Amino acid sequence: MYRRSKKYQAQVSRLANARAAKERKRLEEAIPADRCDLPDLRRVIEITDFDTGTPVTHRIELYRSNRIDCYNVKIDGQPWQQRIGWSRVLEGLRKALPRLRQFDN
Repeated sequence: MYRRSKKYQAQVSRLANARAAKERKRLEEAIPADRCDLPDLRRVIEITDFDTGTPVTHRIELYRSNRIDCYNVKIDGQPWQQRIGWSRVLEGLRKALPRLRQFDN
């Protein structure tokens, strides 16, 4: 391995110290002093279905789970899935409420 000159070694040390200081500053700014915790109920989807003639309203509640990108889901107050992602919630919604063929009068 090649020997490092004193000038080069000083430059490497200076850049490493600058990088470390920048990282320390970033971490100090990233943690707010009054950090608010997210509520248990994160999202609510209310769907009113008019296809049957009488309006039927369904309520989908997405609660916080132990993963940041997943939810515990209740539909009309009944548990549906534990730790499910947003795209799978929308997929289940799409499959549960298919489009109906339009009736001619």
